[in-house]
Amino acid sequence: MDRDAKTSAGNASAASRLAEESDQTLAALIGQGDAIAFQVLMERHINMHLSFAERMMGNRQEAEDIVQDAFSKLWIHAEKFDPSRSKFTTWFYRIVMNQCLDKKRKKTPLPLPQNYETVDQREDPSERLAKKQRERTIRQALNKIPGRQRAAINLCYFEGLSNQQAADILELNIKALESLLCRGRKNLKTLLEGTLQGF
Repeated sequence: MDRDAKTSAGNASAASRLAEESDQTLAALIGQGDAIAFQVLMERHINMHLSFAERMMGNRQEAEDIVQDAFSKLWIHAEKFDPSRSKFTTWFYRIVMNQCLDKKRKKTPLPLPQNYETVDQREDPSERLAKKQRERTIRQALNKIPGRQRAAINLCYFEGLSNQQAADILELNIKALESLLCRGRKNLKTLLEGTLQGF
């Protein structure tokens, strides 16, 4: 076995061992410069945070850039994570959310691409069109409400987190989170009135 193959086998074995470790342990190892721990933690969380960022931004490419940047920050600043103050997922959601909110503040809205609609032959085209239109309408409405309201709705309704988890990420108490959700739902309802039924 040549040296590259041995290194690759050793990395796979280390990754397999580290896959059993907690997020907190992996973050501590990353703080010590462990690239394999970083890879394991990134693979464990990337899809979840990419989905969240895409719903926050309404744009896949921007979401990918934000999540990539968030993981780069994790690699550089992993030692700042304090497991006595929060869970890793709470801490990292906060990083991604803050980057989304910062980017939203700095950008002007872009129109949807002309070729946005694609036809899927497995579904009735009119049903697919109605579904896509509903999703687009909700996404556009979400993008019009204040950032923290949008984050609260995304975390609680789309990410499936508990109110307590969302409150921790947003650094709020439960009452403040519920108030934020209430305002967000009210704003969405106003924006969607007459467009969608039963939101």
